[in-house]
Amino acid sequence: MAPSTVPMRAITRGPAFHWFGYYDKQQIDSSGRYVLGMEVGFEHRSPRADDVIRVGMVDLADGDRWIELGESRAWGWQQGCMLQWLPGHEGQVIWNDRQGDRFVAHILDVRTGARRTVPSPVYAISPDGREAATPDFARINDTRPGYGYAGLPDRYRDVLAPEGSGIWRVDLESGRREMVVSLAQIAALPYPHDDLSDCKHWFNHLLYNTDGSRLEFLHRWHRESGFFTRMLTVAPDGSDVRVVDDYGQTSHFIWRDATHILAWAWHPSHEAAFYLYEDGSREVQVVGPEAMTRNGHCTYLPGNEWILNDTYPDEDRNQNLYLYHTASGRKVPLGAFHSPPEYAGEWRCDLHPRSSPDGRLVVVDSTHEGRGRQMYLLDLGDATS
Repeated sequence: MAPSTVPMRAITRGPAFHWFGYYDKQQIDSSGRYVLGMEVGFEHRSPRADDVIRVGMVDLADGDRWIELGESRAWGWQQGCMLQWLPGHEGQVIWNDRQGDRFVAHILDVRTGARRTVPSPVYAISPDGREAATPDFARINDTRPGYGYAGLPDRYRDVLAPEGSGIWRVDLESGRREMVVSLAQIAALPYPHDDLSDCKHWFNHLLYNTDGSRLEFLHRWHRESGFFTRMLTVAPDGSDVRVVDDYGQTSHFIWRDATHILAWAWHPSHEAAFYLYEDGSREVQVVGPEAMTRNGHCTYLPGNEWILNDTYPDEDRNQNLYLYHTASGRKVPLGAFHSPPEYAGEWRCDLHPRSSPDGRLVVVDSTHEGRGRQMYLLDLGDATS
């Protein structure tokens, strides 16, 4: 039985393993022809400083041919090397790497081969492609393995909330960067539910809103029972810091528009659920309480009429992919992808669904065929009609 309810095919193949990683980055180019991805020769262990992955793209119009673009020494299983198409710059891609004693980002024109290197890694890219935001990847590697990069130590490993670690704004033309917020600054913000003075803090999961006027980020800290989170936004210049959700359990999120954020979180109104938050206010509403009942990697298809989402493995170890119609509450299953039990923890393989700019195609990372992680292309066709 096919795992998908819509036409689907593998677009990468072994013996190497292929994946893209996170769900909030543009994987498919504006023409719908080229699909970015990464290639590695092993699975089921943490990356080491000397592990190199290949960066490339699949040509959907030429037999799914793999075209190699470069390599990276700065990567993790969940988010790869932040490989993505550079907004506003047709034919250009960007990804992170490590050179000597620092992390950097490469920008490559896939048509001409022209390449330049920015002296800073990137995480989120502004909608116009002129700037990026980046956290401290060395600290993330220490506090949340799987999301940071091996190879460089956390300079502030023994400091709970350092002034010198935080989020930076990176000019992608000049390479100049400046700190937006520090860990010390945000850790000092009043938190009504706990005393955070003895906790170790870090930032993760940055994302510009749809017009580039706000930057969302997650502030996290450790407790013996695990880590906790609050969601904040800030202007790219570091002004006007706002706490959006402070109940401690914000997870996956996406900007719907310039002022609203969809996120899986906990709220007193419906406890654990998807919520739509309005930035700059206390307004919040539950989304899909009967249909979207499990945490997943959520995005909006163009027009915001449909939400594309997945789940972690269920009791049968199936990862469920679906669409949710925001107006009617209708849920459209797209497939159930079996995940073998060895894909767990740091090196699990989440579907992380990514759609094409026109919303017609979806690519997922999956292990359901027993060939290791590979990328699969789904054609939504009339599923959204």
